[in-house]
Amino acid sequence: MSAALEVTPTDHDVKSGVRNTDSIAEGLSDLLADTYRLTFKTHAYHWNVEGPLFFSLHKLTEEQYENLFDAADELAERVRALGKLAPARLDAIVSASIIKDKDKTPSAGEMCTDLAEDHQRVAHRFHALIELAEENKDPVTADLATERSAFHEQAAWMLRAITA
Repeated sequence: MSAALEVTPTDHDVKSGVRNTDSIAEGLSDLLADTYRLTFKTHAYHWNVEGPLFFSLHKLTEEQYENLFDAADELAERVRALGKLAPARLDAIVSASIIKDKDKTPSAGEMCTDLAEDHQRVAHRFHALIELAEENKDPVTADLATERSAFHEQAAWMLRAITA
């Protein structure tokens, strides 16, 4: 049994017809980083939001961070299906992500605006991944990226609608 515990994960060559798997896996890994950072940020705002819209924002952010958490697993599993290793270090997640933290705790309205802007940026990155996947005969990644982009676009719209 001890030999079974000594297996170290490695990249594998996958012959599915997808071209340029390194670039696609890198794009997926970057978006996994964004997803993880946005999960934490959304969860932190969920914990700390206050004011008359507390309950509404608390519930909305809960729905969003739960969706994001599930999506991280889907993205990592797609990287593995392409034969590559998913990110396994927090510093790699932080450095690859476009999601940044605020210097101070924002107001409820600033939280909504900040999250909406983050969702828009992530949706834009998913759009680029869709193009890359389609160019390289990877409809599975393109479909996953389309689904995730739709989530981010809707999340941004809902958050913007609160502050309108």
